This record gives sequence, structure tokens and C-alpha cells, in this order.
Amino acid sequence: MLKQQGINEIAVEDPGSLGSRQHLQNWGLDNVPIPVDANGLRVDVLRDSTAHVVMATPAHHFPTGVVLEGERRRDLIQWAAEGGLILEDDYDAEHRYDRPPVPALRAMLADQVIYAGSVSKLLAPSLRIGWMLPPPQYKEALIGMKRLADLGNAALPQLTLAHLMESGELERQLRFLRRRHRTRRDAMVRAIHNYLPTATVHGAAAGLHLTITFDDTTDDVALAAAALQKGIKTHPLSWHCQLPHAPGLVLGYAARTPTEITEAIATIAEVS
Repeated sequence: MLKQQGINEIAVEDPGSLGSRQHLQNWGLDNVPIPVDANGLRVDVLRDSTAHVVMATPAHHFPTGVVLEGERRRDLIQWAAEGGLILEDDYDAEHRYDRPPVPALRAMLADQVIYAGSVSKLLAPSLRIGWMLPPPQYKEALIGMKRLADLGNAALPQLTLAHLMESGELERQLRFLRRRHRTRRDAMVRAIHNYLPTATVHGAAAGLHLTITFDDTTDDVALAAAALQKGIKTHPLSWHCQLPHAPGLVLGYAARTPTEITEAIATIAEVS
């Protein structure tokens, strides 16, 4: 749809999702990397770029886990109000363990934000159910492109999701997951402090993953490969970077028990 609108490039966070970047490139959009620091997306760098569209994860950045800081949020909204377009990827903002999730950018600037999310991290990735709330001027074009992409989603999972939402079961599921995932995240952080004391843990107490970084001499691709040989699957942080960045690992904790998580971190320490 953006290509039809004459858009040939899109700004992306760096570090940022390798998978999202690959999809954008597959559709012919050049990626313009915008650095992310401890306060989130560098909006000043975005302003200096040639991009008029940015794809961002402001509520819980992937992969570093930082939350876009208040002044940066205001700057990004102002950038969009001046004619920019934000693709807000809200992939797991509901999983916040220390405080309520931050409001979506779309709530503050609906006409300049395309808001997207899914139930992948709330129910199951295999359901393949997501949603998109576009500004009115893009709605019909997106519906047409969606039809050409896959002829529509299966109706039964959508009806099941609607029932879960209306009955309150989805909210109960979220409360259950928050307790479970917080326990698993805490176990991972403790294990990192015990077994990888020189690693730095990044991000808010949120989501289903966390990122650690090492000193500049670590080869994170080699480390991830060595861990995989021991049955521990991780993402090297460098996979998600276009710009120079400290090496690290992206670690998921949602599918394992605290004991398994502790053992996995100990294994990573052994091969590091």
C-alpha cells in the first residue's frame, strides 16, 4: 500500500526486528536505520533522515526492551503531526510486570498512526490472528491489499477470539500470563547475574524476552551457535543491527520453567 502511495523507503529502529526488516525489503521498501538508545528511538536522527514513514515499537522496543521516553514520544508525535506516518507495532505491550502499559501512540494521533498488533504472545502464534487500525484515508487500500495477500483469515479462530474477549476470559488469561512470565523473567535475570556477571541486562520488566550485551570482544554469532550446539536457542543481537552496536544475545523466557531457564543461562556461560 505504501508503494502505491509513492513511498519507497521506511525508517526502522536499530537495533530492530530482523524479520520485520526482511518483510519490508521483500515488498521493495528500503530500510533507513534510526538508532535506539536507553530512551528509545532517536527522533532527532529520524528528523534528519529522508524517511517520511517510520516503523516503531514504542511501548516495548524489540529487541532491547526499552520504553520510548516521554519527551521522545512527544517529539515523535510532533514529527508525525508535521506530515510523517508511524507504523506502530504493538507486539506485546500488554505484558508489563512493574506498572500499567503505556498508552498507544495511536490514542494521541489517530490520523497519522497505523496501529498493529496480534494475539501471538497472548494466546498462540499458530492462530495467526492480528489487527490493524489505519487512519481513514488508508482503510480501503489496506483492505484491498489484504484480500490480494491471502483472501482472508479463517473465521472460526476470529469468532473464538471474539468470544474470549466478550466473556472476560482473555483478560483472565492475561493476568495469569503476567504472573507466570514475571516469575520466569526474574529467574532469568538472577541466573544472568550469577552465571554471566559481566553481561548487561537491558529493558523494562515487560514482554517475553530480554536482551543482554557483552564487551566488544564477544562474537555473539559464534556464541549463539555454540549455545545451539548444546540445545539452547538464542538470537545474536547483531542479527537485528544495521549500525555498529555492542554484541549481545536476545533471550526468550516464556516457554520454559525457572529451573530450565537457570540451566540454560548456565550452559551459555559454559560455552562463552
